[in-house]
Amino acid sequence: MRRLALIIVLLVLAGGAVYIYTNMPETVSIVAGDIAPDFQLEDLDGNLVSLSSLRGKVVMVNFWATWCPPCIEEMPSMERLNEAMAGDDFVMLAINTESTGRTVVPAFLKKTPYTFPILYDDKAVVQQLYGVYKFPESYIIRKDGTIDQKVIGPLDWSRIKVIAYFKSLTKG
Repeated sequence: MRRLALIIVLLVLAGGAVYIYTNMPETVSIVAGDIAPDFQLEDLDGNLVSLSSLRGKVVMVNFWATWCPPCIEEMPSMERLNEAMAGDDFVMLAINTESTGRTVVPAFLKKTPYTFPILYDDKAVVQQLYGVYKFPESYIIRKDGTIDQKVIGPLDWSRIKVIAYFKSLTKG
């Protein structure tokens, strides 16, 4: 109950909304300081992308769905962050968690295209590995593979302070 109260307080303070996927039980709690669990997923072109292959870069892993308004709300700012970090040791991975992702994501991207990599987790393997059941949910992973931050709910990723935070991580 205390954790739920903390989440509600954080949401009120952040002024955001989070969609909770009630069919997904919380089985794992990945927190800052943990080594990010490795995974391998297909991108839009069918290429396999593994987290371990990105070691040495700062990685933002964002779990999202096309049916999630807060997820859609934060995506333009994710695009601006991705553009601001071009040329730095930074990679953004947007993991779509829908079982129908391979059908709905291409149609979604025709209306609102993004340049950052989008991966399919249509069997919820990585979603379960990370214990994600709130959307959007993001993990900031340091170059050494440890989780620096876990962010629940939408964020304006293009704010100057947020970009400065990512820039400092890439320098370290």
